[in-house]
Amino acid sequence: MRTLTPQLISEYTQLFNSCRIRPEKFAAVDQSVNLVLAGRKQYEMVETKIKVPWYFTGIVHCLEGRVNFETHLHNGDPLTARTKNVPSDRPRPGNPPFTWQQSAIDALHIKKLDVWTDWSIPGLLFQFERYNGFGYRPRGINSPYLWSFSNHYVKGKFVQDGIFNEDAVSKQTGAAVLLRRLSEKQIAVWGELDAISQIKLLGATVLFAPKKVSPKAEDLQRLLNSVGLQLRIDGFAGKMTSNTFFEVSGTFLKGDVR
Repeated sequence: MRTLTPQLISEYTQLFNSCRIRPEKFAAVDQSVNLVLAGRKQYEMVETKIKVPWYFTGIVHCLEGRVNFETHLHNGDPLTARTKNVPSDRPRPGNPPFTWQQSAIDALHIKKLDVWTDWSIPGLLFQFERYNGFGYRPRGINSPYLWSFSNHYVKGKFVQDGIFNEDAVSKQTGAAVLLRRLSEKQIAVWGELDAISQIKLLGATVLFAPKKVSPKAEDLQRLLNSVGLQLRIDGFAGKMTSNTFFEVSGTFLKGDVR
């Protein structure tokens, strides 16, 4: 039984802090984030019953069932019958068709998430990896279930249960990447991400100046782009830069009277 060791805590923290979403994947990542947010009320209802954070359930649902509320949270099988794929024959109590909440609570329960209390970033990432399995570790690959669409993953995937293809590439956003994006958007945050802190600190020194080039404005634009907020890097601290800074900080640039 794998446990969350100090070594794993350090590894997860380092990977999360250094995670960068691949620029060509920004749109796909944000599409997945929006799917999770669309189902938030359902996930919050599960949270009231089993105390698992809504964003954990939502991210798992996105990966396992593409936020389809007609499928089991366990593995994406249809709710009209017990699961066929691993874990099979779930839920055991009750009879099909199951409600999505019945299935979700069973899926979280059999993973013992109802008794898990460490919902820090390392605790979340450990449980995401545990949910899918630790089979990538002996192969020296960061699990695509967590890191797909980021700088921490290139290729290698289990294409079926127990069948690994070293050239296969995951085509879905990883759980850690979704968590990172939710944090960048200030939707689910545990402390300040390095890039967010830098954006707020630098942005506080940049004046709203649509007609004057500023090296600081250019640096701010680069930082904003690093977290997926697309801006032209031109050094003009105008409305677009101020609007984008507002998305991160909740305030416009100094001198922007809106």
